[in-house]
Amino acid sequence: MQDSDLGAILRSWRDRLQPADAGLPVYGFRRAPGLKREELAQLAGVSVDYLVRLEQGRARRPSAQVAAALARALQLSDAERSHLFEISGLLPPGPGEVPTHIPPSVQRLVARLGEVPVAVFTAAWDLLSFSALWAALLGEPAPPDKGRPNLLRSHFAGRALGSSGIRIICPEGSLEIFEASLVSDLRRAYGRYPHDRRVQELIADLIASSERFRALWDSGTVSEHQSEMKVVQNAVVGDVELDCDIFTVAGTDLHIVAYTAAAGSEAAGKLDFLRVSAVSAAAPALASSPQPHGSLHP
Repeated sequence: MQDSDLGAILRSWRDRLQPADAGLPVYGFRRAPGLKREELAQLAGVSVDYLVRLEQGRARRPSAQVAAALARALQLSDAERSHLFEISGLLPPGPGEVPTHIPPSVQRLVARLGEVPVAVFTAAWDLLSFSALWAALLGEPAPPDKGRPNLLRSHFAGRALGSSGIRIICPEGSLEIFEASLVSDLRRAYGRYPHDRRVQELIADLIASSERFRALWDSGTVSEHQSEMKVVQNAVVGDVELDCDIFTVAGTDLHIVAYTAAAGSEAAGKLDFLRVSAVSAAAPALASSPQPHGSLHP
């Protein structure tokens, strides 16, 4: 296979993906179908210049991290993702690793849930993708020095997952239940992916850094993390009491986390305000560099 095939297939995948399916607004007339290079670069977290070089065959060997990010942004199937890795000279992720690829159907679902703060996590609670309203409610997640933001790392280190420091409060008496549920769910993921290096490193780091995690891990409890009510302390609208529901995608072990409020409630009104604020703040930038939601690659 020729190196130029990588550029050609990237262009064809970009041309077939409709902006609406990626959660992108459409401004004015579009001369070509599919995503613009600027839009794909933004979604994948790479520079436009680097994407141009890939498509023109001047860059021929993307890293595994970039290939994974492009696969998610382009909403490739599992077979297409493996093909992208292979023509890039990379080994596709093995079946023993925690899945980090978001299937196209799940990406479309998340993109169309514009009225809900929603995010996608791996089985080990690495944050993969999030909606604009999620960022407005909880703060824009800041990528750590290495890897992805991780819910367990943040919680047991006593810091917020988002860069703005917004806190999530569990109802009185349920913090212990929340922590035990989260650790038990991680043990469940470890049982399914015992040879995943990232999961092994996560557990080792948490055992070394958190006495509370170590005690919960040593208990040996295994269970699925459950949904519950949460209170978000947002600097703009104050405390917001929301239902937090967790859905697991069959076959991938991905977690979809969504915050909702009953129609007509005070919390629903606060979410509406944040939604309008997020759209208004993003509108000027979206016309030239769209960023309707976030995607965090390794």
